[in-house]
Amino acid sequence: MTLNFAKTRGRTSLSQGAVSAPRGQNGLSPSFRPVRRAWILLALLLTAAFAQDTRVILLGTGTPNPEPDHSGPAVAVVSGDRVYIVDCGPGVVRRAAQAGIRMEQLTRAFITHLHSDHTAGLPDLIFTPAVTGRLQPFEIYGPPGLRAMTGHIMKAWKQDTDIRLHGLEPAVAAAYVVHAHDVQPGVVYRDDAVRVTAIAVEHGAWKHAYGYRFEAGGKVIVISGDTTYNPRLLEAAKGCDILVHEFYSQKGWEARTPDWQRYHAAYHTSAPDLGKLAAAAQPKKLVLYHELPMGQPPEEVLGEIREHFAGEVIYGKDLDVIR
Repeated sequence: MTLNFAKTRGRTSLSQGAVSAPRGQNGLSPSFRPVRRAWILLALLLTAAFAQDTRVILLGTGTPNPEPDHSGPAVAVVSGDRVYIVDCGPGVVRRAAQAGIRMEQLTRAFITHLHSDHTAGLPDLIFTPAVTGRLQPFEIYGPPGLRAMTGHIMKAWKQDTDIRLHGLEPAVAAAYVVHAHDVQPGVVYRDDAVRVTAIAVEHGAWKHAYGYRFEAGGKVIVISGDTTYNPRLLEAAKGCDILVHEFYSQKGWEARTPDWQRYHAAYHTSAPDLGKLAAAAQPKKLVLYHELPMGQPPEEVLGEIREHFAGEVIYGKDLDVIR
């Protein structure tokens, strides 16, 4: 059957006798206009919600201990389609891929300090996305010494870079450009989605060690890095939405030898001290990473923290997403 459309003033009718609705100047029936407006509004709300979906992804909750379920320390702060990596422990890029982060999004990173477990994945973070999808230079920020470390990495992989760029392999030259920035405490980075502040913390003999505060999408996220109980970090974390913090178990520590007790007390935060810090800072969510339970179950660690802090505590696992 053929349907013939006849155009009349103000309406379109079907020759088979179908009833048509009056249409306005835009060709839409008035009854459909509210529906269209509703769909447009929904689309705008969804777009805004996505843009403001600021979250933390734990890419690695481990330490130097080679535990298969705990990649080296690494956290992604994601706001809309922007990704900001904090530390690059072993396995960082593959964990990022598991988390659904695209290689072209791995363009910015922040290093807390230069311990090997926090930086052993730096060559991976520089080169793997360059080979597999990054389209622009890589920007990395951290304490003094980061620029020299990055320069040595680039020299060590020079043959690889030369062959990839000048051999037969298709390549994006800009992806192999790295800008390393040695920064001091204070605001170290900002763009139209985020402001990042470096906070000086104490980590044993390290002269320069930082935590980071991210302000993005209406949220405040603070990441401790490796530190003892630190008043500056406490101040930066007051009332924050998410505090990601390291710990060691007090009960586990008490069973260690004196040399390791001295080391951990000078370099890290006990779970009871973390509870005290959280009680003073009152984050909406306290997330545990760089986990040193020292043979104790999560329940023991959580109990040590809850002696002082009654708020929400999340014992982090690799690939956890916290909003």
